[in-house]
Amino acid sequence: MIPLTPSEEKLMQLLWHRKKALLKDLMADFPEPKPAKTTLATLLKRLIDKNAVAYTTQGSARSYYPLVSKSDYSKSSVSNLVSRFFNGSMAQLASYCTAQDQLSTDELEQLKEIIDIQLKRKES
Repeated sequence: MIPLTPSEEKLMQLLWHRKKALLKDLMADFPEPKPAKTTLATLLKRLIDKNAVAYTTQGSARSYYPLVSKSDYSKSSVSNLVSRFFNGSMAQLASYCTAQDQLSTDELEQLKEIIDIQLKRKES
């Protein structure tokens, strides 16, 4: 999948939430400071060109919808991050995340539980 800019990702978040939306709906949903209508239309055009979004016509209006699921985009983004910064190793990513002092004890416990569950699944 072609990487998206932060602005395109923000717009995709709105589309993933709505599933289908008119430009006016997206404008209403966009957080402050809201972009100009033309800016949003340009972002939608770029997303269409990247095959991330398509539309159907309703009279003179276009109803936009995502072609890429949030799950698939997230998986692709994480894989890209791991490839670029962690030599393709998920273990290096996990090590990096757990070595940071930014995680609370509760968050570390949650990660431990997730790992324990995954290990049990692999053993079955």
